[in-house]
Amino acid sequence: MTSLITTPITGAFGLEISGAKITDSADLSSVVGLLEQHRVLVLRDQHLSHAEQVHLGRVFGELTPAHPVVPGHPDFPEILELDAAAGGRNARWHTDVTFVRAPPAISVLCADVLPDFGGDTLWADTHTAYLRLADPLRRAVDELEAVHRIAPLAYWGEPFDTALGRDDAQKLYDDALRVPPVIHPVVRVHPTTGRKNLFVNPGFTTHVVGLSRIESEGLLALLYEHMFQPEFVLRHRWRPGDVVIWDNRTTAHYATDDYGDTPRKMRRVTVRGTAPLGPTGVESRVAEDPLVAVR
Repeated sequence: MTSLITTPITGAFGLEISGAKITDSADLSSVVGLLEQHRVLVLRDQHLSHAEQVHLGRVFGELTPAHPVVPGHPDFPEILELDAAAGGRNARWHTDVTFVRAPPAISVLCADVLPDFGGDTLWADTHTAYLRLADPLRRAVDELEAVHRIAPLAYWGEPFDTALGRDDAQKLYDDALRVPPVIHPVVRVHPTTGRKNLFVNPGFTTHVVGLSRIESEGLLALLYEHMFQPEFVLRHRWRPGDVVIWDNRTTAHYATDDYGDTPRKMRRVTVRGTAPLGPTGVESRVAEDPLVAVR
């Protein structure tokens, strides 16, 4: 890339891009390949408008509506606004929208208003985490599936001490009931690179199919402790104008809630993905059997 400067962020994943506004660069199409290689791209000094963010997202593919149950921006329905003052804190490890059969492939997040302190976002590399599992455990999880379902207040942090009123919470709860749970492979094969990635997350994964409660909770706790080790995590300290693009198929993320009542406003678009496929060939599907879906 001639007009852009690239700098690795960690030894495992992540790349910082600076030196030019990405939407003005002749190298824009090359960013798709960089994302496949590095999984998280940090673009500095972009200051993208809403329309420019939508245009950038479309470089990677078709955009989805803002969210299955949360309304989008009135002029840009692809954009999900995340305002800390309105509850959008995301203080929990999650992979975006895994509670649908075909979760988003890629997310593009812009920073509009940043706190004077705190508010960093962490990303975890679920591909490297998979590779670092011991062989017997890796072979075991290759054959497993897990149920994912929406948590009504999943985008409003932990604990749920939010700015939402009771009526708002009731609407989110009612809307969430209309989204059926889905079954995904615990290990997902990336559709373009062929790499294997752990595909469970504390935000939306409820249990592992076919295991007892004790077995499922124990295994998921083990995987999460493994996935979120510092060696597999990068921490991004936001600056005005930053844009972060990540591969939602091979990462999880966490927005730290350590900035009190100071303003923090972000906006996100997501690129339509495909139904995950596991190493054994099993494909994601809606969980129609209540004995499997309910836990």
